[in-house]
Amino acid sequence: MSTQPGIRFGRAAVAALAAAAVAVVSCGAKDDPAHAAPRIGGGVIAPLTMSIGDLAGRTVDLRVGRVLNINVPDADVTAYRGRVADRRVASFTPGRALPPAQGGARFNPGVRALAPGQTSVTMSKPGRGPVRFTVRVH
Repeated sequence: MSTQPGIRFGRAAVAALAAAAVAVVSCGAKDDPAHAAPRIGGGVIAPLTMSIGDLAGRTVDLRVGRVLNINVPDADVTAYRGRVADRRVASFTPGRALPPAQGGARFNPGVRALAPGQTSVTMSKPGRGPVRFTVRVH
């Protein structure tokens, strides 16, 4: 018999606690891997990259926090504007280009998944018809 104060559990209680811990930890593993957002260093969620030409009429599935990086020609990176129908579900970020003195980097436009739901997105640029697609956030 132990003289140390503390809580003592029988084997059945320990087994039940262990089973409960495994059940809680495995809950996250039941998510559909097709919708899983891959993580890169430091817990950052990797973006999903798609070309502007592949988006028309499509439905894109994203997890909350994931970004759809929309690949556009370098000359058009700042030309596209976007409109998200339900801004509670997703937000649009326009592309941008840094001046050569700041490295000249180009950043594609994108859509960030904010909350579960579904919304339509319309992208347009002068002289081209609109590109419409749907974002479904899980």
